[in-house]
Amino acid sequence: MSTEVLTKRCWLAAIMSIAVALISLPAVAAAQESINVVVTIPVLKDLAEQIGRSHVRVTSLLRGYENEHTYSPKPTDLVAVRNAKLLFEVGLGLEVWVTSLVKNAGSPSLRVVTTSDGISVIHDGSEDHHDDHTEGSMRSSSGNPHIWMDPDNVAIMVRHITHALAEIDPAHAGDYRSNQTAYLQKLDRLKHELMEQVEGLADRRFVAHHPAWPYLAKRFGFTIAATIQIHSGAEPSALHIQSLIDTIRHDRLKVIASEIQLSQKLPQLLSHESKAGVVVLTTLPGGLPGTETYIDMLRYNVLQLVRALRN
Repeated sequence: MSTEVLTKRCWLAAIMSIAVALISLPAVAAAQESINVVVTIPVLKDLAEQIGRSHVRVTSLLRGYENEHTYSPKPTDLVAVRNAKLLFEVGLGLEVWVTSLVKNAGSPSLRVVTTSDGISVIHDGSEDHHDDHTEGSMRSSSGNPHIWMDPDNVAIMVRHITHALAEIDPAHAGDYRSNQTAYLQKLDRLKHELMEQVEGLADRRFVAHHPAWPYLAKRFGFTIAATIQIHSGAEPSALHIQSLIDTIRHDRLKVIASEIQLSQKLPQLLSHESKAGVVVLTTLPGGLPGTETYIDMLRYNVLQLVRALRN
């Protein structure tokens, strides 16, 4: 065989190899493409990223400093939902705006996952949330929706997220389950470390800004002695404020737990009138420096409360 024929055959083989590689590129890109996930609040973004890692691209509709009760969706939210394969919500009437947002997005392939399913909720009689089918004057019977303030509830939420990701992306189901195991172990260790911090407190009472704290209080043994803003989005009456001042003075309550997502005016007023201290907490990751993840937020909130009560 001549050298010229061999050279032509080598060139032909090289060209065929390049062609096969180019044809296979879309399949490789598709396999490596991240899953578009939309979540309603930052805590779900962190949880979805902890489980999905590089396999997901997560967009949170709310940021850490925004109020989930008064949020109004933006046009960019509609686009995000339309392009997503999964949407994770808390449920329990927290995100009253989600149903219409999903409907307007018009994405029949979108799967909506309610992460509160199977969680035992607290019916404290103080929240005024409404489910998607009630008028504003009617009270929802869903219960207090701030379930993520208890790490044991977050463990259930994580399992919902893992299950949904594994179903929609079975090729990486093993990764999702492995990430879940590692995260839940980390969460459990933190829970026990924080419980040890609370155990030494002689007085565990505090005044809450609004009813976001019953789950955290129940898990870690705090006592919510009074609440400033009993109903979400409604300012308390002057009579209620005076009653709070009297209660704080009479019961010698030392700490008012404010929230960065709400106005600081009333906690500061109560502090001025009663001499109780104010500690600013966050109900959402990213609301304050050092609270970028759920674990960071949980540690921050509990330790800030412990320090304030200890002092």
